[in-house]
Amino acid sequence: TRYLLAAYDLRDDVLWGHPYERQRWGEVLDFFKDIRARYPSNERLYIVLDNRSSHKKHDVLVWAKTHKITLVFTPTYCTWINRIECHFTALRKFVLSGRYFATHDEQNAAIKRYLIYRNAQRVKPTAKHPDIRVNLC
Repeated sequence: TRYLLAAYDLRDDVLWGHPYERQRWGEVLDFFKDIRARYPSNERLYIVLDNRSSHKKHDVLVWAKTHKITLVFTPTYCTWINRIECHFTALRKFVLSGRYFATHDEQNAAIKRYLIYRNAQRVKPTAKHPDIRVNLC
């Protein structure tokens, strides 16, 4: 089993993700650090995510607070309000459904190719917002 930690930038319509062997707080913190590094440190980030316990670990919450990241948790059983969820449907359909991957590396490469293709097809935004909002799943 592998886990894809993914983020969707609402402002720029960009989707990216990293595969992990586990979804514990250390991996979540690692992914948050990657998200933070993508944006200027003076800009506040809003990350929408579910109520998974690894997202609420004290170390993760403290790190987020000290790095100008506001975590916005969706209500329990309401993942459908997280804007990233619809992107996982397309990823499953175009990358995973009906395919067999001999290794995790093959699967990860297919997902990466899809993300590159998907982001190249996006419509470029015409207006910029002062805040950046990122969805995480």
